[in-house]
Amino acid sequence: MTTATTTVSVLSTEDLLKNWQGHRALTRRTIEAFPEDDLFNFSVGEMRPFAAMAVEFIGMAVPIVDGVATGKWIKYGDGPKPVSKSEILALWDQKTKELDAKFPAIPPHRFAEVDTAFGQWTMPGIAMIQYAIENEIHHRGQGYVYLRALGIEPPHFWER
Repeated sequence: MTTATTTVSVLSTEDLLKNWQGHRALTRRTIEAFPEDDLFNFSVGEMRPFAAMAVEFIGMAVPIVDGVATGKWIKYGDGPKPVSKSEILALWDQKTKELDAKFPAIPPHRFAEVDTAFGQWTMPGIAMIQYAIENEIHHRGQGYVYLRALGIEPPHFWER
């Protein structure tokens, strides 16, 4: 018996970037919803303040795109850390523009190639990008818990 296989492309690279940037826009609105002091200091349980999580997303996004594009995985998260909400938002906007510029340069074959990203995660390029998106969604959910604990209505999650 012969089994036929069909290859189906679910998202184009343009749609993948649009999806990611939609999540990033929602995360940006989540950052905006925090009062300045609570962004940097409020937490629940032993979780980090949301500013620390946001700095993580900021530091990972472009290095992941660069790594998927080139196979060179340069350490992420180095450099000065933002110390105000306005600095976080400005850096967020800068990295958003860099993503828009760099993402289309990923060669199509690199999405399927397996690398060990940053010396710790071995997976195909597409899975690494999905990791970045899912990591942001996961932590944004923590930000929503923080906002609700502060009595603040978080942005509607479906408005991306």
